[in-house]
Amino acid sequence: MTTFLSHLTLPEAVFNSAPASILLPIALGSVVGWTTRPKDTKRTYFTWKQPPLRPPPWLFGPVWTVLYGMMGYAAYRAVTLGTSPLNSPATIAAANHGATLYTIQLGLNMAWMPLFFGLRRPIEATVDVVAMLGTNAYLAWLWGTQVDATAGWLLVPYVAWLSFATYLSAGVGYLNDWDLSDKPDVGGAKKL
Repeated sequence: MTTFLSHLTLPEAVFNSAPASILLPIALGSVVGWTTRPKDTKRTYFTWKQPPLRPPPWLFGPVWTVLYGMMGYAAYRAVTLGTSPLNSPATIAAANHGATLYTIQLGLNMAWMPLFFGLRRPIEATVDVVAMLGTNAYLAWLWGTQVDATAGWLLVPYVAWLSFATYLSAGVGYLNDWDLSDKPDVGGAKKL
């Protein structure tokens, strides 16, 4: 079990402010989304072979915005309620441990889009999303059972979406032979 690692954890001020806690993941996700060139990403998305049930590209922005807000609010609740001096040392430790895990998963989340669309590395992106899924499933359990049930439940839609994202990431990788790079085919045309 990872413990609280202050150098790997967002500052306490972020967790102690509901607006900061909610807006930070939304802002970071927006910046990452825009820096991966949305028009290019959308065009690329349609050129790769896709697994069944893939959603339309316009759906990702609104879904991620809602999920980022929910995860930010979950972090705010878990850390502020869980680190109250009125709590047991075990609850405080669980809240702090969760804060470190939350920060790590946020970093993993911000890495996925550049890995998948920017660097076109589906294997690494799929490993990243699997790590995110496992971390968040554990985090939902930890916060939900040891700190604040509401915080745990707020992460459930995120865990469900990460399960679906894992399917999509692995599906695109597999259907495209784990190679998303631009390569000329035998006739000289570009293969995406």
